Amino acid sequence: MKVNLNPAKGMRDITPQEKEIRDYVEGVIVNTYKQSGFELIETPVVENIENLIGSKGGENLKLIFKILKRGEKLDFAKEGLTEEDLADLGLRYDLTVPLSRFYCNNRSSLPTVFKAMQVGNVFRAERAQKGRYRSFKQCDIDIIGDGTKAAELELIATTAKALTALDVKDFVVRFNDRRVLKAVILNCGFSEEEFDGVCIVVDKLDKVGISGVEKELNDKEYNAESTKKLISALESINKNGTDSLIEYGVSEEVVEEIKDVLDQARIYANGNYDIEFDFTLIRGMGYYTGSIFEIAYKNLGYSIAGGGRYDEMVGNFIGEKIPAIGFSIGFERLVNQLLDEKFKVPRLEKLVLLYDASDKYINVLKKADELRNEGYTVAVYEKAKKLGKQLNQFKDYGYNKFALYNSDETEVKDLSDN
Repeated sequence: MKVNLNPAKGMRDITPQEKEIRDYVEGVIVNTYKQSGFELIETPVVENIENLIGSKGGENLKLIFKILKRGEKLDFAKEGLTEEDLADLGLRYDLTVPLSRFYCNNRSSLPTVFKAMQVGNVFRAERAQKGRYRSFKQCDIDIIGDGTKAAELELIATTAKALTALDVKDFVVRFNDRRVLKAVILNCGFSEEEFDGVCIVVDKLDKVGISGVEKELNDKEYNAESTKKLISALESINKNGTDSLIEYGVSEEVVEEIKDVLDQARIYANGNYDIEFDFTLIRGMGYYTGSIFEIAYKNLGYSIAGGGRYDEMVGNFIGEKIPAIGFSIGFERLVNQLLDEKFKVPRLEKLVLLYDASDKYINVLKKADELRNEGYTVAVYEKAKKLGKQLNQFKDYGYNKFALYNSDETEVKDLSDN
């Protein structure tokens, strides 16, 4: 039987060169978050299926990898089998649902305001395409137990700090609020039941333009007068920003909160990155209850980080309202962009030590340790007959130094000189 050597559809192998960059990027992000007081936790990739399905995860609920029951629990002889009869577990589709469960399970031993960090793979059974995978890594920071705008400001500042530490520039933090979206859309005459559907259409504004949004709303046969009012609102808010929100039904208190967050975030940014209010920022998670935000990088056409406030999710586990908010870096998108930009791990001295078959190998290993003590990362290989070709291969692998073993003094040379 012919073996399929490709990874499962939507999954991928990581080469040593890319893994080196991924590890460096993850290390910078984690260290930045730790320095800011966030505590690293770990949750299982497998969750009870009822927790995933009941999480208001939007379209992601259709993309859950479900896990079959095992042993005696799996009864194929039962009549009228449904998915609920077959599956009791699933792979997590984000890190927020597991965090909420973790917090409730460990609440008694955690601080009143808990600042958490998670890094791990999540899984979504979506259509695989370039840059979109079924298994991908996320880097999250969350604050649970703080309902003030200090939490928004800290997450924005800390995430921006992590990106800046990676020399990521030219990014924009886009900010909106689900309360604004709901107030404006309902004020235009749409019903509560229509809200989610209208949001999905408005979310396409940057792709189809204002006329495209109007056409789709009309094609879906929403009330013509409501559509006309919403298009007018979009044009007004796009032109005047937060100053025009009150006339479309947004409370003065919410508007002042948003303005305060924007003003303070801009002061902290100090011109190093932009902070923008964007009414068309929707984000698909149904569990968002207030602030929503994302980071756009250059002109990629997609965000590299996003998040928002989810004040009801944690409480759903224990029947108590507990404020919570999170910001997630899209690790794969960020790394892919850095790879496209030919990113190099800074100050990494990778050296290959080459020896002859006649050399005593234990002495070669001792020499490698001496070089490691000098600060080099050292790999040991037998010298090939075609030395030039071998050195070029190691250069492609990311090595920048080489040395030929010598029992006395070993000379380190730059690979770029060969």
